[in-house]
Amino acid sequence: MGWGMPTRPPPTSTPPRVQALYELCKRTFPAPSSVAASSPSPPPDHAIRAISSLMDTITPVDVGLRDANLEDGRGFGFFESNFMKNSARAARWAQPITYLHVYECDAFSIGIFCLPTSAVIPLHDHPGMTVFSKLLYGSMHVKSYDWVEPAVLASGKPVRLGKLHTDDVLNAPCPTAVLYPQNGGNIHCFTSVKSCAVLDVIAPPYSESSGRVCTYFHDYPFSSFSAGHAKVVHGPDNYAWLEALNVPVTINMRPGMYTGPTVQERQP
Repeated sequence: MGWGMPTRPPPTSTPPRVQALYELCKRTFPAPSSVAASSPSPPPDHAIRAISSLMDTITPVDVGLRDANLEDGRGFGFFESNFMKNSARAARWAQPITYLHVYECDAFSIGIFCLPTSAVIPLHDHPGMTVFSKLLYGSMHVKSYDWVEPAVLASGKPVRLGKLHTDDVLNAPCPTAVLYPQNGGNIHCFTSVKSCAVLDVIAPPYSESSGRVCTYFHDYPFSSFSAGHAKVVHGPDNYAWLEALNVPVTINMRPGMYTGPTVQERQP
């Protein structure tokens, strides 16, 4: 009886990093119940570290961004806000920003924002959310605030005091940033210094039905209004008055085609 060459088991391939990120998020963020949906809690520290560590390893190639120069300078006419219509800020908000949808469910979303040079995602909040942001390439300025608690309001003005959390330029590669429902810079804005892309994991995602609606803000220097008897312990430059914008803010956001590995969804 003849014997053939011994067979070897097929090599096991490592799943794409995007798939690994999906699997980790699936284990970390359970589907929200009707009770927890309104006030979700951030995951434990070890889970935060695990997601951050995995995102730290993700490169543009892992998400299909082989050419990290997506700048084309075209406008698409979606910016219609009357707020500061003729200002330089409005012109920067009108810069086209491309969003690449990777995955979304009720518990979390994964997506990529691609910003041309000088584009701005204006100051906005993330109510009840934990957000992981990984700068994939390029350079961006990040400015973020957390609310001062208990709330400090200016007399007769629709503004509330926020404490500066971050005011810095980030250059890729750099560690994944994490913000939490109540701290970590939950209210932030991005300005691209160079053409850049940001991989975001948001848990849970925005949802009008669950009350997680994005609010945009304008920040004023601390000296603009009186804080009454409230004391600022770290100096006035570390604080700002934040006013929620009641006028429509329509960002020039266009959908793009995600060309990275497709997430293979698994059932619970």
